Amino acid sequence: MDRPNRRRTLQYLAAAGSVAALEAAAAAPASVTGMRISRYEVIATRVPWDERVREMAILNWRRENMDVPNSPVTIVKLYTDEGLMGAGLGSNQAQLKQMVGRSPWEYFHNDRIGGIQTAVYDLLGKATGLPVCRLLSGTPKKRIIQAYWSLSYPPDMIAAEARRGASMGYRVHKVKIRPWEDPVAQAQAIFAGVPRDYRVWGDANHYWGSVARTLHFATKLAQIPGYFGLESPVRSTEEYRQLKGKIPLRLAEHWGLVDPMLAAREGLLDATITASPTLGRTIFAQHAYSRMYHIPLWDESSCWTGLGLAVQAHQAAAYPNIEFTVDASVTAENDLVKEPFTIKDGFYDIPDKPGLGVTLDDDAVDKYRVR
Repeated sequence: MDRPNRRRTLQYLAAAGSVAALEAAAAAPASVTGMRISRYEVIATRVPWDERVREMAILNWRRENMDVPNSPVTIVKLYTDEGLMGAGLGSNQAQLKQMVGRSPWEYFHNDRIGGIQTAVYDLLGKATGLPVCRLLSGTPKKRIIQAYWSLSYPPDMIAAEARRGASMGYRVHKVKIRPWEDPVAQAQAIFAGVPRDYRVWGDANHYWGSVARTLHFATKLAQIPGYFGLESPVRSTEEYRQLKGKIPLRLAEHWGLVDPMLAAREGLLDATITASPTLGRTIFAQHAYSRMYHIPLWDESSCWTGLGLAVQAHQAAAYPNIEFTVDASVTAENDLVKEPFTIKDGFYDIPDKPGLGVTLDDDAVDKYRVR
């Protein structure tokens, strides 16, 4: 296989349409544009849920007919012949084998490789000396709003989680809504002990099942100051049509479950949930839609580890219509990175270090490795 060269690399990036990455590659040394992937490593881990929520978390998933005793995360490391390493999330061995010997620049904006792309971006950021968001945008945001995350716990427990989130600097909290807990009682408990600027949105994941039940609870929740949004209360387009203009909360649904163009044309949604684990064409297209129709994105694409949080952060920095990112790693015993995700007054400052800007904690990874 021919060694990649600067001309070929610039051709890849021109085809991908990324001006920021094209400029970075053009300014980089020949060794950077000519490097290729020499090997890879895939590490499966299972991180237990944190002791404070473990029993109730496992029970929550069992109530949803799922056995989830821990957080299963697969980490991928990509190495180059220049001695660089990029860390990310992914496990497609067949795809990884095909990437060996090729330029990592070939996979810029290539969503077909799935989560492996996160390691590619970390690698390219380190090679160019740029944060990942600078590869995606010439003018990224310097900080983003990150939301705390909780399953559907009893009111006293969800209140304790909200107080914990507030003490850590979070000012937005995403709460799962399920039939086994009263969402109004949960909300009342939360707001009894958090700062006045604390905000909550609830995620029903279609469990309410009807327009009437949604209207019943949403009307009560909207009366609680600070409760601002509702995610996935119903499932069908017709049900969202019936809710239009009747809910005094912001309505959000996952990308594609309601036709995006129809939702924009009829004004059915106030936000769209993106769950793309990549940084390429998918999130680019969703963001273009978001900007055109003024429908913000709420990002929960990679929320279970510190690596994933960094991916979300760089997505939100590069694509300004991403309004929130979500931190579900607060449920796990360890987020597998060395740097703390420090939140101040609800905001997270984007790392200015090359790549994703976080360091994989190899000791923690080894501790939780599936052997």
